Amino acid sequence: MERLLVKESPLLLPLNKEKTIYDGFITVQERDFRIRILLPPDHQVKLAKLHCCWQLKQLLRGYVHIVKRRLHHSPDLVSFVLELKTVLEVALKSRTECRSIPPPKYYSQLITEMEDLGWDKLVFIDTEFRTLRLKAEDSSGRQHVVTVKLKPKHPLEAPVCTADLPVPLAMTWTAQSSLTHVHTQFLLLLESLAEFWAVLDEIDQKTWVLEPEKPSRADTMRRIVIVVTPLRNKLNSNMHLWNPECSVLQNLRDVLEIEFPSPATHEKSSFSVECGICYSYRLNSDIPDQVCNDSRCGQPFHQACLYEWLRGIPSSRQSFSIVFGECPYCSKVFYRLPSIHTYRTHFIIIYQ
Repeated sequence: MERLLVKESPLLLPLNKEKTIYDGFITVQERDFRIRILLPPDHQVKLAKLHCCWQLKQLLRGYVHIVKRRLHHSPDLVSFVLELKTVLEVALKSRTECRSIPPPKYYSQLITEMEDLGWDKLVFIDTEFRTLRLKAEDSSGRQHVVTVKLKPKHPLEAPVCTADLPVPLAMTWTAQSSLTHVHTQFLLLLESLAEFWAVLDEIDQKTWVLEPEKPSRADTMRRIVIVVTPLRNKLNSNMHLWNPECSVLQNLRDVLEIEFPSPATHEKSSFSVECGICYSYRLNSDIPDQVCNDSRCGQPFHQACLYEWLRGIPSSRQSFSIVFGECPYCSKVFYRLPSIHTYRTHFIIIYQ
């Protein structure tokens, strides 16, 4: 019997040697329900007590008499669990069929709104006519999609709108609003972000972006490749050259006095250098972004790997959140590395 129970409900396990207390989950239609079954010492199933999670109680409402009858007539626990699963499948199916269906006015209203907006804007609609995806094109020709989840009392209730954006998508909605209002507000928000996306598009097209590997419109950070030795002095001395009228990329060229590696001049694999400590390129989601300051060495490391290395050698020392130590490769360069608990990099990685 024990093997059959494990086969039918592997998540329902005995808690004591006597096997009179079972606790865990039973799975029906890929959903798990928590249950505890208390059997008497003689294991008579008809005298068993059931303790259910609130979801299971709600689902079995109206089926309690059936469960009691199955419990009374089942010869053993395995048989009862199988019977209980059958009851739950019926209850789940009944709940799906009884799901509230919007009145005919809901569908006629939706068709009218789509005709006003234009069917060419519709990318997707689900079988329940509740979730729609509408496409929009900004003034620069970028394609965007907004997902609209309608409420049963639409348009009296505001829909839930989401999109791939770096800012929250807040919609103004009244009882007289429609899908056209959603689309119009979405376009206005896209235009307000046009300059921001133009900066990132130029960086994506003209430099090697290390992270994120496949940027979305919601991503606001880029890690890019710069193949030079220390730039701090140039950055400090040339900041007065920053011109608000120029693009971010052009300003970086002018201030740092460099040309960025790009798909037109370099292979990306040239910059995917392994960490000198763990010998891998990616450590979880991190890349080797700590580089030896000595141009004759230039070995990159993961921040976490380097921090643990420096903590483990006697010559290293720490002052507040700064760790001082020597390069694991050339042993000559003095490192200053912020503690892993406080270090953050969000904009540009200086990659040697």
